Amino acid sequence: MIHISDSDVYDVTIIGGGPAGLFSAFYSGLREMKTKIIEYHPFLGGKVNVYPEKIVWDIGAMPPLPGQQVVENMVEQGLTFDPKVVLNEEVVCIDKNETGLFIVKAASGNIHYSKTIIVAVGGGILNPKRLPLPNAIDFEETNLHYSVKNLKQFKNKRVLISGGGNSATDWAKELSGIAKEVYIACRSDFSCHESQITYLKNNSVVCFTQTQITELVANDAGDCIEKVAITNRESGVVQYIPIDDVIVNHGYDRDKSLLENSPLDIQISDNYFISGSSSSESSIPGLFAAGDILHHDGKLHLIAGAFQDAANAVNQAKLYLEPEATKTAMVSSHNEKLYKRNEKIVADLLNE
Repeated sequence: MIHISDSDVYDVTIIGGGPAGLFSAFYSGLREMKTKIIEYHPFLGGKVNVYPEKIVWDIGAMPPLPGQQVVENMVEQGLTFDPKVVLNEEVVCIDKNETGLFIVKAASGNIHYSKTIIVAVGGGILNPKRLPLPNAIDFEETNLHYSVKNLKQFKNKRVLISGGGNSATDWAKELSGIAKEVYIACRSDFSCHESQITYLKNNSVVCFTQTQITELVANDAGDCIEKVAITNRESGVVQYIPIDDVIVNHGYDRDKSLLENSPLDIQISDNYFISGSSSSESSIPGLFAAGDILHHDGKLHLIAGAFQDAANAVNQAKLYLEPEATKTAMVSSHNEKLYKRNEKIVADLLNE
């Protein structure tokens, strides 16, 4: 048997450093649990990092903020109680040893030991779905984009967006006041919030439904897209639109290997998420889930829902370790460390 030092064992290891993972780390700190976060990317914040300028509205009692500010706030809160953070670490397998200790194996060869696990990987490692045209890759370094890092780069430009979900229509809405012309092409009908469709129709965005990009026409140098051919899937009519930039948002391909490679009998839903309870429990005692990776009948796929999942997961992990512990944590402001911070915040406000 391999000797495992107590210093190497954590009360809870959180796989994923997005909204659910960061709030899990904060809440486990409140509950005085020795905590580790393992994150695949070299940064924390999860998929919110993909939309740094997108305005986030769905976190209660917080004013709408751009994604980058939301990430900074979440990271600051998540690190309040100094959890161990491991970045650039891809978890490939979760198992248990003969003593019931969880063994978390990484692609690097590292092994992490934990008494409980919270899986908070969102939809798993996400890669944007590429435009399925043979020459699309030729323009990824110039004017074909799969994310929007800076809206100002599209000022006074002609932009075509491919996609019909909330992210694509959000970008169309934001760019309508910045770009010279905005077009949005959707393969079927829009699948976004009703208010988004109303906004697009009442503003200068030109909308095409049942339409897809069928050709990218390069400039004379061959390094930039000059025109885009869009084809109506019902009529077959083709239009060529002169553009300066193309933005593609067709969703993401999920890497499901973590759940596939783990020998534990984790119950999985039809769409390959962890089937659990509304209290964030999985089919494996001691293993919990939070955020988009968790599936149950009352699931809320909002950041606010991820926060609730996280608190539930931590509470269940605490009870798993200490059955006599209280079922929930105290109100955050009652924690001594946070209370002192609150005193400073109040004092600073009074001195303004």
